[in-house]
Amino acid sequence: MESPPRDALSLPLNELSAREVQSAVARRDVSCERVARACIERILAHEARVAAWVHFEPDGVLQEARRLDRADERGALHGVPVGVKDVIDTADMPTEMGSPIYSGYRPAADASCVALLRAAGALILGKTATCEFAGAAAARTTNPHDPLRTPGGSSSGSAAAVADYMVPLALGTQTGGSILRPASFCGIVGYKPTFGLISCAGVKPAAETLDTIGFMARTVEDVELAARVLTHSAESAWLPQDARLRIGLCRTYAWETAEDATKQALVGAATGLDSHGHHIEDVELPAGFGDLVGTREVINDYERARALAHEWRTKPESISGGLAQSIRRGLAMAADHYLSALRHVEACRRALQHLLEGLDVLLAPSVPGEAPVGLEYTGDHRFQSIWTQLRTPAVTLPTHSGPHGLPVGIQLVGQPHADRQLLAIARLVFAQLGRGPTVAR
Repeated sequence: MESPPRDALSLPLNELSAREVQSAVARRDVSCERVARACIERILAHEARVAAWVHFEPDGVLQEARRLDRADERGALHGVPVGVKDVIDTADMPTEMGSPIYSGYRPAADASCVALLRAAGALILGKTATCEFAGAAAARTTNPHDPLRTPGGSSSGSAAAVADYMVPLALGTQTGGSILRPASFCGIVGYKPTFGLISCAGVKPAAETLDTIGFMARTVEDVELAARVLTHSAESAWLPQDARLRIGLCRTYAWETAEDATKQALVGAATGLDSHGHHIEDVELPAGFGDLVGTREVINDYERARALAHEWRTKPESISGGLAQSIRRGLAMAADHYLSALRHVEACRRALQHLLEGLDVLLAPSVPGEAPVGLEYTGDHRFQSIWTQLRTPAVTLPTHSGPHGLPVGIQLVGQPHADRQLLAIARLVFAQLGRGPTVAR
């Protein structure tokens, strides 16, 4: 199935998708510099309200854009502006990780994901705001739909920048729900790959058995293109409009915590997909899956305490109160308790394989509801962290809205290592259900 064509160049250049930018640059219809200028103008006009960026130097961006315009070789992302979450190393920009401990810190090398994006011709626009060490202590970023509400975390700046048309594509990381939750709250597409599919080399660890790099964009096609660049995968085989899927409707053990907006979104999505001829069947998770709320906290505390051992030993006063509590719990935790949590999660992974047999995808809640009011609390991660622990690929799609007209996403979950199939399904589902609210131009 192909998306309806649109006259991309009739739009402001900052509103183009990554694919549209790459195609227009390849045809030399526009220059990398013109695209960069459009994004810069949008950032300068909106950044005081949104606060998506922690490092942004327009002169340096334009200089790099001109270099790309002079380049003979044109990669798969040539000229595409990309935001990079500020726990991911960049050799030419600071990596401050949302912490005063790393104020002004300059890594010696790019992270693997950044190096591969640059090799494909991507234009790294700057560093996007993150919660402290990709945890819970919020950045200053606001939700582009409502500045009084959180954009979600911890990939706050990446989600807000994409939603506000500052950049078509941004890198995020997820240890609990740090890609899918902000993507849902900001009304964009979020993609968390199968664990380990994208190298985390050069990324500050949070909890290493959970940490996953992924993408945020306004289209499924854009995250698919970016994922192909980082993994050297073949292009996804897009599904025809008349494809018929077996979809498992999985409310999860946290269903009672969902607000009406999420319940209506999930049921509405199932009804809409049923009307397109897909087979929808209820899927109940085994009782032991309910313990994944607790195991995530155990694993997170134990592994974060060790990932931040140096910072805790040398500058504990510069660590937020909430993170300090997590570190103390992790350091006091017996290894057997941690190992028991890992074994339980591994057992759930094995059980999930049997549960997914005969199904193409799971349809599940993405978030409890609309983005909460206030900037200190970035939202509940339980609807995302279950799949983070299970290491499945997952996509959130901005298909619905809540009572205040704000985005409410749905989540599609695939088999581990079946990322290309999941993205093909996500593209079809998104086309059939339609897009929810977007930020005003």
